[in-house]
Amino acid sequence: MLYIDTPTLQQFKKLNSERARACVSIYLPTTPLTQDIDASRIELGNLVKNAMSQLEELSLDKGEIAAIGEEFDDLLEDDEFWRFQAHSLAIFATPTKIRTFRLANKLNATVEVADRFLLKPLLRAITFPHDALVLALSENAVRLVEVFPDLPPQEIKVPGMPSDAASANNRSTINDRSAKRRITGSEGQKVLLANYARQVDAALRPVLSGRDLPLILAATQPLDSIFRSVTSITSLADETITDTNDRSTDSEIATSAQKVLDGIYASQIEEFNATFEARKGASRTTTDISDAARAATFGAIETLLVDFDEVVHGTIDEESGAVTFADEGPHTFGVVDEIMSRALASGATVLAVRKPDLPHDASLAATLRYPI
Repeated sequence: MLYIDTPTLQQFKKLNSERARACVSIYLPTTPLTQDIDASRIELGNLVKNAMSQLEELSLDKGEIAAIGEEFDDLLEDDEFWRFQAHSLAIFATPTKIRTFRLANKLNATVEVADRFLLKPLLRAITFPHDALVLALSENAVRLVEVFPDLPPQEIKVPGMPSDAASANNRSTINDRSAKRRITGSEGQKVLLANYARQVDAALRPVLSGRDLPLILAATQPLDSIFRSVTSITSLADETITDTNDRSTDSEIATSAQKVLDGIYASQIEEFNATFEARKGASRTTTDISDAARAATFGAIETLLVDFDEVVHGTIDEESGAVTFADEGPHTFGVVDEIMSRALASGATVLAVRKPDLPHDASLAATLRYPI
């Protein structure tokens, strides 16, 4: 099983706004296979040594450095914690607090010490989740399946979920067209299916609460349109899986779901690229880090795409947005991360993407609210 606790957007923004004299960010590749996790623990120990060396270069009280070291020691020795992992682990530590997030994404090993956290890799997990929930819904059966990028899918038991449309309506069948029934014919059947769909929706809501995963519907008409007309679930994907049925295995459902997820990702990138090209002539785009820093400082960025693997070090002036590039060290930070931070603060949409998805092999790309 994949153990995931991806931060919500609100949690991400809270981390994004945090400032301290020493903020340690570590990203670590892990494995959900408990018997193979020791290699990740050893690698974390090496990354912590790197972080502690950087901390010693700062004018910190020895007690603050020791506090961070103790937090990491406790984490490394927590056997129960290491039993339950996913594909990556994000760790954020200050002298007073340590936070961890287990992620489905495979991220590169990274350590950063600055006065703020390195969050761009974490944004990838929020921007484009590689796992999803699939509601396989038909008149005769319903199941909720969680799908993962590199592990077998898993059915989730939902308390209060009706087993089928007939039992949801306290009937032996919903296809009885006898005139003795109060609700008959195709219109009557739609009423019964709508009641079934509402019960499914009500059962799902507590399970989905607090989870940011997209929900993909696997259904055919008329249940597809009926469920969409009654549901209150905002994470429901626009595209429906129509090539599965009650006899489809969870693996077959997962295969179809990944195609939907790929489509969601591709459509977001395609929409951004179309807007980017349309605004080029009006000076309302940029792929230049210095220009993007200035635009973010003055709230001009509407949508920002960033390469989630690359880290460009330096500083950005708080008032002018001027960038000073520099080598990695505890007195610098990821400038693209800071651009992302300022863009988010002004209400911009920010997406972490792969390098090939960015125009001109850039580190970032932005569409602007107005020319700069």
